[in-house]
Amino acid sequence: MKRQDIQRIFEQVGAVRTGHFELSSGLHSGTYIQCALVLQYPHHAEALGRALAELFANLQVSCVVAPAMGGITIGYEVARALGIRSLWVERDRSGQMALRRGWELSPGERVVVIEDVWTTGGSTRETIGVVEQEEGLVVAAGALIDRTSGSIEWNVPARALLEMQVPSYEPDDCPLCRAGGTTTRPGSRMTRAHHT
Repeated sequence: MKRQDIQRIFEQVGAVRTGHFELSSGLHSGTYIQCALVLQYPHHAEALGRALAELFANLQVSCVVAPAMGGITIGYEVARALGIRSLWVERDRSGQMALRRGWELSPGERVVVIEDVWTTGGSTRETIGVVEQEEGLVVAAGALIDRTSGSIEWNVPARALLEMQVPSYEPDDCPLCRAGGTTTRPGSRMTRAHHT
């Protein structure tokens, strides 16, 4: 799948939005990429999952682990393309990411961590930490979109299907805030926090 094909899919479904957003990382941005708008269509999810899986096909992994919520669908599709298990980590009552639902990893089990969008890489790093805590071995990380155009430093090999340079700002340094704009909070973690 070529870069322009991926961009076209995201544009066709209106998944790239402009405005003034507070991302789930806490950063602000004038662009929000809502992968769920693409992944709601099984044929897009399957095609993107196959394309992302191809990046990791030679690593002999036996499990995909994704952070909830954003990574669940694409993680499942990558696992399906590779013919392996698909698990996810989610926040427990204390707010920490954990492997729940009775799932376990074997000691040394080779895992690839899959996410939808990287902004800071925080959810992927948390997921890697959980896998390591469970004695799994993370051999790579992947995402549909890297908003930083490859500038995140990882301690494992990492690849994204699409790299974009999408600026994001600390709230105190946000030019959109300085211009008097108010943020909207589209991310699932932010939405949940907003309603509690």
